[in-house]
Amino acid sequence: MCHVLLRDPDLASGLDARRLERAEQECLATELVIGEGDWDPERAAANAARGGVGLLILEGLLVRRVGAEGRYGAELLGPGDLLRPWEHDGDEGTLPFETSFRVIERAHVAVLDLKATARLAAYPEVVGALVGRAMHRTRHLAVNMAIAHYPRVDQRLLLILWHLAYRWGRVTSDGVRIPLRLTHTLLSDLVASRRPAVTTGLAMLERQGLVSRRDNIITLHGDPPSDLPGGKLGSPPDVAHPRRTYAAAHG
Repeated sequence: MCHVLLRDPDLASGLDARRLERAEQECLATELVIGEGDWDPERAAANAARGGVGLLILEGLLVRRVGAEGRYGAELLGPGDLLRPWEHDGDEGTLPFETSFRVIERAHVAVLDLKATARLAAYPEVVGALVGRAMHRTRHLAVNMAIAHYPRVDQRLLLILWHLAYRWGRVTSDGVRIPLRLTHTLLSDLVASRRPAVTTGLAMLERQGLVSRRDNIITLHGDPPSDLPGGKLGSPPDVAHPRRTYAAAHG
């Protein structure tokens, strides 16, 4: 069991001090640990969350891929994200797309099943914060879709990297470091391109001094792109954010 609000304190930001102390003790949930590799939620203990709110990622990183025959879209999920992996179109879907999950960094998730949801229900502010998490996830997906419309792969890569930096980046003396293992295959799914094009695009960004790489860890240099319609796509990661960044959660 885990104390959900101690593991993810931003969920309790709407509670006053008196109610917060009680909520931290009462909001309990089963903690599920998922090792690296392919993950089938239909066969996992995660299925126990059916009927409740779902699964809340506390630590780690997962990739959700959707597509067929080598053409996939991908969504990167990390601390603070809420998911219900059993929610899918099933046999009623009109397109023959398959969905798969892969854990790229050992994950800890809170199983918000019926019992845990009943405990959370005593604190509407926390439930509202969870709904907000779901909304943030859809907005991040919309940003990913907008990025995919840029014609050049190097443009898409730079934009998606700054978007990831907004969510999980860490400001260092060298630049904004993204502490994620971003392989070329993963990036190709995130920017809707082929792996060779991503390799070429990253090399171009390196030559321009916009990014540097070491062991698949990318550091961004300079400022986020500002010449986009409607303003910047994201903000530097040291600004206020609706939940703890990945870096803060990992020291």
